[in-house]
Amino acid sequence: MKKDDILYYLALQSVEGIGPVNARKLIEHCGGARQVLEESQKKIGRIRGIGPKILRRLNDPTIFKTAEKELRFIEKHKITALSIDEQMYPSKLKHCQDAPLVLFQKGNFDIRKKRIISIVGTRMMTQYGKQFLNEFIQDLVKHDPIIISGLAYGIDSCAHHESIQNNLTTVGVLAHSLDQVYPKAHYRLAEKMLENGGLYSEFWSGTAPEKVNFVKRNRIIAGISEATIVVESANKGGSLITAEIAASYNRDVFAVPGRVKDKFSTGCNMLIKSNKAAMISSVKDLEYVLGWNAIEIKSKPIQKSLFVKLEKNEKMLYDHLIKSKKILLDELSLEIGLSIQSTLMLLLQLELKGLVKCHPGKWYEAI
Repeated sequence: MKKDDILYYLALQSVEGIGPVNARKLIEHCGGARQVLEESQKKIGRIRGIGPKILRRLNDPTIFKTAEKELRFIEKHKITALSIDEQMYPSKLKHCQDAPLVLFQKGNFDIRKKRIISIVGTRMMTQYGKQFLNEFIQDLVKHDPIIISGLAYGIDSCAHHESIQNNLTTVGVLAHSLDQVYPKAHYRLAEKMLENGGLYSEFWSGTAPEKVNFVKRNRIIAGISEATIVVESANKGGSLITAEIAASYNRDVFAVPGRVKDKFSTGCNMLIKSNKAAMISSVKDLEYVLGWNAIEIKSKPIQKSLFVKLEKNEKMLYDHLIKSKKILLDELSLEIGLSIQSTLMLLLQLELKGLVKCHPGKWYEAI
């Protein structure tokens, strides 16, 4: 994105009280951040949820001074600023209503067209968790996924380290700005990650790793990937929050089971027991649920009715499926411009009419 364009996105993001949901609403209504900030107050004032306070702040010239300062910081530290309308912005994260308007990236990696898995867990990792990750990530190599985590102590740092050892791309999502590393003990790990992966953050320069920022960070970890795996967790903690968010985003959630009396298996066992996560013991479980190794079984073609009546959106989706052949739910939703919920409803209707087949891992194809 051009320097001038990203300046408008930064300026819009800096508006106090606007938040990612209202910012996206404004962009969808006006066509872009520049158009939002150049539009008349009268027209913007008609948008639901935009009151007089926000209108005044949108017209405050100091937001551009703030954005220019941040832009200088970005250039100085060789950071890439990705607006939500850019192709390089993680596609699955775009589907999340509360996705950050601008995502900051450090490192040389391209997240597009890649399988992406988030791995989270306790900071108090046990030998059991370490051994699981060691074997699990070795077995993941054949799929060449990107491994996402939070650069924290324990499971997070182990996931990053094992990814590096196995030459897999790994990305850490930070709860602070990219001008620092927290915990400081992971500075060298972060530097190593930049060689084949890197770092993401939504936070502006000088933002400290405050408690509230970790929950915000967790939604990115959950939203950016197709599945979240909780390796070890007590009955409370950030990894359980990440799992809850992932489920709310319609992502697959997995948990590694453990002995009932082990403190750092109670959270995982609870997720499995309450049907909030699928049990995972090996890469084979992941392959099955996500359809990574789905074997195409040739069967007799289903005779479709010669005169199946389709509504406008059903026909549009069906035609798109024929061109795409086989596609993930997230990608289909993004390409046809409908929400995941709306896309699922249309797919169900087409499935009932015998026109669509659903495969494990939320893959769909026309039949």
